[in-house]
Amino acid sequence: EISKVLYVKNLPYKIETDDMYSIFGKYGSLRQIRLGNAHNTRGTAFVVYDDIFDAKTARESLSGFNVGGRYLVVLYYAENRHK
Repeated sequence: EISKVLYVKNLPYKIETDDMYSIFGKYGSLRQIRLGNAHNTRGTAFVVYDDIFDAKTARESLSGFNVGGRYLVVLYYAENRHK
C-alpha cells in the first residue's frame, strides 16, 4: 500500500543526514528523515514526504539506486505490518 513514509534499507553505514536530504529531496518536499543509529538499525532510514505522490516517485526512482557502492532497497512503510 502506498504511503508517505518510505523505509530504506542497505544504506552505507557512514551516510549522513545531509546526504539523504540531497538524494531524496530531489523528489519533493521532505517532512523528516530518521537514520538508524542502533547496532541493529544501521544502514536503514525512514524518509517522510509531505505528499504521497512525491514518495511514490522517489520509491520508483531510487529503488536499486547505487549509493556508496550499495544498492538501495526502498519500500513503503506499513505501520500495521511492523507491530
